[in-house]
Amino acid sequence: MTSVARFDLKLDAEDKELLSRAASLMGTSMAGFVRSAAKEKAQSLLEQEARIALTQRDFLAFNLAINGAFSPNPALQAALAAAAKVKRA
Repeated sequence: MTSVARFDLKLDAEDKELLSRAASLMGTSMAGFVRSAAKEKAQSLLEQEARIALTQRDFLAFNLAINGAFSPNPALQAALAAAAKVKRA
C-alpha cells in the first residue's frame, strides 16, 4: 500500500490564478497540476545533477586512459605471476 504525505503551499492571489488557469487548460485540479509540474522539474534537476560533465582536456585524458595502451604496474604483475603459478599447480 502506498503511503500519502501532505504538503501545504501558500501562494499569492496572482500565482494561484496563474496555476488555476494552467490546471484548467490541462483538465486537472490545481493540486494535480502542481504535483505533476513539481515532479517533472525535480526529475529533470536530479537527472541533470547525475550527469558528469568533462572539460575537453578531461575528456581527452579519460579517453586516453580507457583506450590507450595498458601496462600493468609492479603490483599487478606480481599478482598475475602468482595467479599463473596457482593455475599451473
